[in-house]
Parts: sequence; C-alpha cells; structure tokens
Amino acid sequence: MPHTSAPGVPPQSRGPGQGSGYGGGPGYDAGYGRPHDGYDSGYNEGQVYGGGRGGDRGDYGGRPRPDWRRRTKWTLITLVVVVLAWSIGTYFWADSKLRREVDLSIVEDRPEAGDGTNYLIVGSDSREGMSDEEKKELHTGGPTDEGRTDSIMILHVGSNGNTMISLPRDSNVEVPSYTGSESGKHYPAQGRQTKINATYAEDGPELLVRTVEHNTGLKIDHYAEIGFGGFAKIVDAVGGVEMDIPRDIKDEKSGADLQKGKQTLDGRQALAFVRTRYALPGSDLDRTKNQQKFLSALANQTATPSTVLNPFKLYPTMGAGLDTLKVDKDMSLWNVASMFWAMKGVSGGDGKSMNMPIAGNAPNGNLQWDKAKVKKLVSQLNNDEKVTVTSDR
Repeated sequence: MPHTSAPGVPPQSRGPGQGSGYGGGPGYDAGYGRPHDGYDSGYNEGQVYGGGRGGDRGDYGGRPRPDWRRRTKWTLITLVVVVLAWSIGTYFWADSKLRREVDLSIVEDRPEAGDGTNYLIVGSDSREGMSDEEKKELHTGGPTDEGRTDSIMILHVGSNGNTMISLPRDSNVEVPSYTGSESGKHYPAQGRQTKINATYAEDGPELLVRTVEHNTGLKIDHYAEIGFGGFAKIVDAVGGVEMDIPRDIKDEKSGADLQKGKQTLDGRQALAFVRTRYALPGSDLDRTKNQQKFLSALANQTATPSTVLNPFKLYPTMGAGLDTLKVDKDMSLWNVASMFWAMKGVSGGDGKSMNMPIAGNAPNGNLQWDKAKVKKLVSQLNNDEKVTVTSDR
C-alpha cells in the first residue's frame, strides 16, 4: 500500500543539500536553520550542545575558554615573589634596627668554646627612652637606681635540649682582671668578692660577660639585653601575656598587685611581676623562677602564626623589641630568632630551666654557688650533653 502523508502535512522530500531535521525540507531555509512557511522543528543550528561547531568555546560568547591551569600557575608564581620580597624586606628592616653596641672582642682570657651556643640574656633597669610619666606608671624609680641588672640568665642552645639557667643578682662572684670598655684602661684582679649585678654597674656588659666566664668556665657566644621600657612595650604589642599566678602578689616597690590564678598581664603588670622579690617567700630565687616562666610564656605567645603572619601585629612587636634590644656586635638576626625559639622550646618542655646551684650564703651575705655542681653543669653544657644537674632552691 503506497505511503500517504497525513492530511494537511506536505510530504518530506530529500534532495541535494537537504536532510531530515538538518536544514532540509520545505520547512527550512537551507544552510541557515531558520524556519519558514510557519513550520518550526525546534532545532537551531546555532545552538551549542557541547560539541560540533563552536562547542569548544563554551558559554563565553565566541571567546576562547580560559586556561585555568595557566592562570593558577602564574597566580602562584606572583604570590611566591610577593612573599619572598616581603620576607627579604622585613629581614633587612629588622636587621638594621638591631643595636650592636656590646664589644665582646675586648673581653680577656676567654675560655674555650664548647658545643652548642650560649647566650647571656640580661634584663637591665635602663629607663632609656621613657618619659617621667612612664617611669612613674611602671614604678621604675629614679635615675640613681639605674646601672643594675634585675635578671641575668644563661641560655644554652644545643642538640640535647635547651637549658635556661638563672644567675641570681645576689650571687657572690670574684671580680677578675679586665679592660675598661670605654677607658681602655687595664684593671688587675684584686680578689674582690661582690654581687654579680654590681659588675654590670661597674663597667657594663663587657665586664659582666668577663665575670660570668671567669666564675663558670663557660664561654658566652652572644649577649642580649633589654631595658624596662622595651620589655613593657613588647608585652603590650602582643596584646598581653597569659600567666597562671601561683599566689596573690602585692609589692609596693615593684607596683605588683596581682591575684592568684590565670590572667593576661599587660606591659605594666608584667614588668611588676618579673621585678617582684620582696613579696615572695624565696626572695630573689623565687623571682628568677618567675622571670623564666614569663620569658618562656612571652616567647611561646609571640612565636605563633597569629603574630608572625599578621603584619599589623608583627611589625609593632618587632619594632618594640628591636628598638630597645642591645646585643653584641657579632649577633645576627638569625641568632636573635634562634634565642627566641629556644626560649619557646623550654616552655614547651623541650629543655630545662633552673637556678644556678646554690650552696648557701657567703661570709659577706651574698649567695654562694655550689662549686662542684657548677663544674659538672658547665661540663655537661660544653659537651652538649643532657643536663642532669639540679638546683635545690
């Protein structure tokens, strides 16, 4: 039976250039895909279905599809260059602010160097750069009180753990021969016995280093000192330091008025805390322990991503510290960072903190070191061994 079209529908025919549904038949204007004569097949040759003509251009109006792999590569390269430039710039900025004012080359009769690195860290009562109002607020006393050290510590950085050793300011030491740091005059040894912090008052950092080396046999590789004002500014720059105060502390001389328990100390409170000794049962020996705890907590809080990666926090912190940090002439910014990270390590349990071993009181009333223990301690430090010596106080 012959095929017949439905009534009212023209028959489909195939001819050159025509095809069913592809521009053929009387319902299309061949080659353009535009319907005519009232017939609409619903097909549009210009529409893209993910393939065919124009299919590799996506929905970008005829523009090439973006090469995301290449864009990502160049974005990462740009980011690395920016970070590198920022890091180098920050390094040279910080390095230029270091106050390399201590000349260890004039220190005489130095002991042989051992393994590891030894830092002498000093907290002085310098009021340099402080206004009268700041001196009053921080309870630092008058200018006649300057020229002493409130804290003296040896920090040994080695492969078997770091060790932080406090030298109480009332430690009895023998003053060795030395050459004046400013006068250049030679002062022979006279067998004098005095408090260790008095040697700093006599001829500054150089004599203090000479005295520590003479009385311990341990070579000091680097020296770092910070004054009252700089200490308080660093604490404020990091937003305060969280401490767990073991007991209520009230001391009119230092200005401390702290309650027992966990709290965040600002610069003024922190300075009062590390200077307090009269309100503590163990006086200066208890104060040195508080100083160690606080410095470790400060280093632990400062060396965090929230500080290091935040320029609005990093630069004020570094500026506050480096402006008032006095170091030896050979100390690099890398040494400063190493010292800081070592203190952080001590607070994290990677090391040990202790007082210099004390045997009792000397005839002049000063604290006398336990010579046998000190000798063993220095031997362990020089050989970079794990420290087993303990302090009973």
